[in-house]
Amino acid sequence: QVQVVESGGGLVQAGGSLRLSCTASGLTFDAHCMGWFRQVPGKEREGVSCISWSGDSTYYRDSVKGRFTISRDNAKKILYLQMTGLKPEDTAMYFCAAGTWRYCSGSWLAGRDASGDFDYWGQGTQVTVSS
Repeated sequence: QVQVVESGGGLVQAGGSLRLSCTASGLTFDAHCMGWFRQVPGKEREGVSCISWSGDSTYYRDSVKGRFTISRDNAKKILYLQMTGLKPEDTAMYFCAAGTWRYCSGSWLAGRDASGDFDYWGQGTQVTVSS
């Protein structure tokens, strides 16, 4: 049984930092690209970042480029999202997901919804940024 569990969310002031973590069990971690998504109530889920199986390729949505860094430790089966320079508009529930393939799909470059390329999802961790 595959389990994906996020942690590290919380309340932070604007300009602050948080590091999200995601553990994935029950699957061959390094056989999957991994992604972070976020969702605000009443709005569609949006892709935040994706990393290939090896960590060599990463993608970010424009609004977080230069502020967020995705990384992974395949030996420990952990995915990270380091978030700096947080803004109130970053407030959302953040989800970790394991992709179908080793590499992130072209949807990330094209700015299209990539959520359909991910098979296993966590329950989310809340990030709240106060102004």
